[in-house]
Amino acid sequence: MIDKLHLLKEYTALLDENGLIAETNLREEILDKKVNYVSFNSQDIRYDTLFICKGAHFTVDYLLSALDEGAFAYISEVKYEKEAPEAPYIIVTDMRKTMALVADLFYNQVWKRLTITGITGTKGKSTTTYFMRYILDEYLRDQKKPVSAVISGIDNYDGIINEESHLTTPEALDLHRHYNNAVKSGIEFLTMEVSSQALKYHRTRGITFDVGCFLNIGIDHISAVEHPDFEDYLKAKMVLMGQCKTVCVNLESDYAKTALSAAEGKAERVITFGLKEGADICGYDVRPEKRGISFRVKCDSFDEEFRIGMTGLFNVENALAAISISYGLNIPLEHIKAGLKKARVSGRMEIYTSKSGKLDVIVDYAHNQMSFESLFHSTKKEYPGKKITIVFGCPGKKALGRRKELGDIAGKYADKVYITEEDAGEEPVMKISEEIAGHVKEFDCECHIIVDRKEAIRQAIETADDNTIVLITGKGRETRQKRGTQYIDTPSDVDYVEEFLAQK
Repeated sequence: MIDKLHLLKEYTALLDENGLIAETNLREEILDKKVNYVSFNSQDIRYDTLFICKGAHFTVDYLLSALDEGAFAYISEVKYEKEAPEAPYIIVTDMRKTMALVADLFYNQVWKRLTITGITGTKGKSTTTYFMRYILDEYLRDQKKPVSAVISGIDNYDGIINEESHLTTPEALDLHRHYNNAVKSGIEFLTMEVSSQALKYHRTRGITFDVGCFLNIGIDHISAVEHPDFEDYLKAKMVLMGQCKTVCVNLESDYAKTALSAAEGKAERVITFGLKEGADICGYDVRPEKRGISFRVKCDSFDEEFRIGMTGLFNVENALAAISISYGLNIPLEHIKAGLKKARVSGRMEIYTSKSGKLDVIVDYAHNQMSFESLFHSTKKEYPGKKITIVFGCPGKKALGRRKELGDIAGKYADKVYITEEDAGEEPVMKISEEIAGHVKEFDCECHIIVDRKEAIRQAIETADDNTIVLITGKGRETRQKRGTQYIDTPSDVDYVEEFLAQK
């Protein structure tokens, strides 16, 4: 239930104040009607719903269905006067901004009743988010309070909803619904990934984060449907720096100064972290171990040893990010250390060993240039002298540059490459695979295209000898593939790996 319902005229006033209304046909009796629900899903309609027309695949049939099911008015960038001549409407000039404002009003700015951390970066968002989840839950259990909420590229948990994620950062209405569920469940802390798409398209517009964290940025998400160029991508990332009380910035990033500048005059407090001297949260003495990494951290209030139970040297930066966020939230040191030591991240640097004990397979979500380079460099350091076999693919119709970037990196560092399906969507898998393969083969690297992901993983494991490390990247524990416009249930990479290693 929503604490307070608002009249339709309150929504129109808010949109008008923000210069978003192009036209309306609302009569006084409609303006005085209470909005009982807001939705952009024609299958999720209640009586007196204000319906939002949005989406690349939206058709007027969705609007007509919503009106039949109980919607009493609609918001759109397009007028459907011919198809729905009697329907009250609000025509707006920017649907993304409109959705954020409408969601904020409908849920009565419920986010103000949470302590929210937002994390952005090209790589490491999910891992840092989960490090924070473990840290906060250690602290909250000690306080005998409900565990924290999380919104991530892996899954979403808000006390009521516990689901696998489809978007790194949900649309504004879904996002505020998660906030509302968390508050209704008695949850105090929420940690979330904030993607460049969410920032560019205003999904978090109007929210003030208690802590915002900038991890890094590399060339990614450049396409006609995402960011036209790197400058647009960087600009989107920097939006987060201007809507936080406390900002945490990774000094290891080439764009740390840009982030610090974006936060200047807006954030109340800035905390830097990294392996460089001068960082407020400074890591040093990094020591890789068989099933984890130990390192020391010094700041103005402690100089202590920490341990994470995950491999991948790049995860030290993610841990330092989590320590800096925890420092900003005043989480006790004992809970930070305990949380990091226990932390495991689904589908991130998960190591599986064959029945014989002679072959290791790493399942990781690495899916862009930065994460690929980090994964290969870390693997070569942690498994010196071993050959590398990798299984991966690229998504359809977005981040088009990845096909060359990942193909080049795999061709340069791997000994054998298997290219396969990875959320091809509305683009043919073979077309994507052949584009990637063209770049891999420039390095005279052995390369196979096997569209069936299960078969690609099977062959990669079956043909690996005892001197090989196998990397399965891109999907982690995700249990769906995007085919066409639908998400189809499939076993996860972990399921496949466990099945085939049992035979090895």
